[in-house]
This record gives sequence, structure tokens and C-alpha cells, in this order.
Amino acid sequence: MSIAIINPEAVAGRPARRVLIIGVGSIGERHLRSFQAFNNVQVAACESNAELGHAISAKYACPWFSSLDAAFKSGQFDAAVVCTPANAHTQIATACVERGLHVLIEKPLAVSLDGLEELQRMAVQCQRVARVAYVHHSMLLNLRLRELLQSGIIGEPKHVTMVAGQHFPSFRPAYRTIYYNDRSKGGGAIQDALTHSLNLVEWLISPICSVFADASHQVLEGVAVEDTVNLVARLAGGVQAAFILNQFQAPNEFVLSVHGHAGSLRAELHRQRVGIFQHGDDDWNWEQLPSEHRDQSFIRQAGAFLAAINGEGDLLATLGQGIQSLRVNLAALESANTGAQVLL
Repeated sequence: MSIAIINPEAVAGRPARRVLIIGVGSIGERHLRSFQAFNNVQVAACESNAELGHAISAKYACPWFSSLDAAFKSGQFDAAVVCTPANAHTQIATACVERGLHVLIEKPLAVSLDGLEELQRMAVQCQRVARVAYVHHSMLLNLRLRELLQSGIIGEPKHVTMVAGQHFPSFRPAYRTIYYNDRSKGGGAIQDALTHSLNLVEWLISPICSVFADASHQVLEGVAVEDTVNLVARLAGGVQAAFILNQFQAPNEFVLSVHGHAGSLRAELHRQRVGIFQHGDDDWNWEQLPSEHRDQSFIRQAGAFLAAINGEGDLLATLGQGIQSLRVNLAALESANTGAQVLL
């Protein structure tokens, strides 16, 4: 799919869309302004917190509904973006699909598999697009990495490593008071951050078949959920993988390496570059990608969702892929709790 299709400048002649953002905390607000980047999209907010709803409505000059029922009764929408805590995702997304709305659901898709079979059935029955907002699918760096992998430049992938971390008190200062402090709402490092990398590797290479996770709370003040994870996994086809993550280190870094029998690829998100190292080379050959504001990946994601609705192509995680990633999340949590390897 051409990246040009999903840019705001490429919407001329495409159908106008009305999009409801359900939950306008920090991630919901980001989705709202990302969809507003498209001049053929009208957005509205649905938020039960009246103070927040009024503030977002005023800031972005958009309608605000205090409840989902009120938004549905207005009959105004083609699509919805579900940005509530993850334990409410399935019920809300199913209600939206039943009323004929396409849905983009924030990650993680849910915190249990309950109700997801019904959501899948409803999406097929109602012929609605249902996608999961794993934004790494929309990052230029990962799109380029995927292109290189599909070219076969390093041969068949055999080993993957991911090392990442950030200083959460600086990156997301409100972490103590939002869903992050509660695993049952999708909180903790596994469901909040590591799930992005697990899903990305599945999208780039193949599904995860087994996991062994060591996770614990090490540093972050004001929460008891894990902030540090070391996880090893086996992918379909026998590919081995290792993921290392913490949420308190000083630098904001993300390095993903893929090694094949003909060479290696490396993506450094914090430097926005992709490297190739083939057998016989003396060093990495780096390709520098354009720097982007953080919102740009979310704008590209919004465009990809609109394109999927129009039947023009698909970059985003499907509902089936989101369910697979949820299974991996649940297996990682089980492994962290029991100290045993978990097969999917």
C-alpha cells in the first residue's frame, strides 16, 4: 500500500467520515487531533468526565457527548475510536459495530478473551472494519524495516532481539493515576509497552508460539505493577526472540535487530535509522529516515484506518492479529506470575 494514500493531502475525492473518539484522556486526545488532520473528517468526543469533555470540546472546537447512548442517539457517526481502559474495550467496540460503526480499538485489545468471538462475528456479519491501534505499524521506520525484510536481503529471519526503555515519569507523568497502575485495566509494562514490540515482531515475521517472562516492579514510584520485563519467545518457523524493556531508564531508546543467514537488519527508533549488515561488510550501512513529530505516526494510523474503511488497503493490525497479541500478553503475564514457560 502506498504511504501517499494515507496522508492528509491525499484525501481529495474520498468520502467524508464522521468519527467518534470514545474516551479523550491523553491517547484519546491524540487520536482526536490526528483525525482532525484530515479535512474530510468530522470528529466528536465521548467522555463521561464532564470537566474533561468540556475542555476537549473547547480546545478542538468539536461536539462532546457525555455518554455513549447520547452519541448513538445522535446517529451521526461512521466510525469510532475506542480509547477507554482496556477492560471496557470489547463491550464498547461490540456496541459500536452493532450500530453499524467501523471501529479502531486502542491496544491492548482487551484484558481477557471474553466476548471477542462475538465481536469478530458481529464485525463480519455487519461488514464493518475492526482494527487494533498498534501504532508501530504506521511508523516510517518500521514500514521501511518491513520492506527490507520482505525483499529477502538478509535471507530467512532466525533470531530477533529488542532492547528498549524510557523514563516514564518524564514520558507520561500521569502514570500513577491512569489505567497504567492496574493490570486489570491494561496496565503494567507488559500490556502497556511491551505489547507494541511483541505485536510488531509478529507483524514483521511470524506469530509467537511460546513465551517465558521475568517481570517485576523495580523503580517506578506510586505503582506496584511491573516496570521491567525480560522475555524470551519462540516464533512460528522456529525463530528465536528476546525482548528487554524497562520504564525508568534515563534514555528513551528502542533498538530492534533481526538476524538471518545472509545478514542482519537493525532499526533504531530513537535515531530514526535502519541499518543493514551483510556478510563481508565491515560495518553497518545506515539509512537515515526523515525525523517526524510523534503525532505523525498517529496521523498515518488514522489515514490507514480511513483507507481500510474505503477498501483501499490495510496497514493496521486486524482484529485477529489483535486477539493473537492479546493471547501473547496473557501468556506473558501467566509466565511472569508462575515462573514457567507458556505455550500458545
